[in-house]
Amino acid sequence: MARNFSLQAKRNINATSADEPLLVLVEITHADLAVPARFVNDTADIDVEGHAFLACRFDLTLPDDQDEQVPGAKLEVDNIGRDLTQWLEYSGGGKGARCRLIMVLRSNPSNLEFDMTMDLSGLVVTNFRIGGDLGFKNTLMQSACTMRFDPTTSPGIF
Repeated sequence: MARNFSLQAKRNINATSADEPLLVLVEITHADLAVPARFVNDTADIDVEGHAFLACRFDLTLPDDQDEQVPGAKLEVDNIGRDLTQWLEYSGGGKGARCRLIMVLRSNPSNLEFDMTMDLSGLVVTNFRIGGDLGFKNTLMQSACTMRFDPTTSPGIF
């Protein structure tokens, strides 16, 4: 999938020492979260699309491009405060959570250089980090019907 980065973003991606690096933002949404959790991987907060993103260190492993497997990424956020852990306890592990990845330049936060929303699953909480898997549901491998007649489910008709 082609990405249309601005000229300034392309220069910063290809530079060994960029004047202004791309900022990676994460927005975690869930039905049980009144306000989505928003983080920016930087030392200063930033406002994007009218929402404040809290400066917080996190590690993001981008999806790979391997044959015959669904691309997946990993996200680990520092466990600051108790907001995320309380939400995880309340929501039963955050099942159904979605994560939006955004890349912007601090000089032009209204221009989203990269924007992708993925499913967030497999959440693990420690005293220091909260981690999970990012990806897409493999809808091609799901059964088209809820009940299938085969020798296992209906042995009397075979």
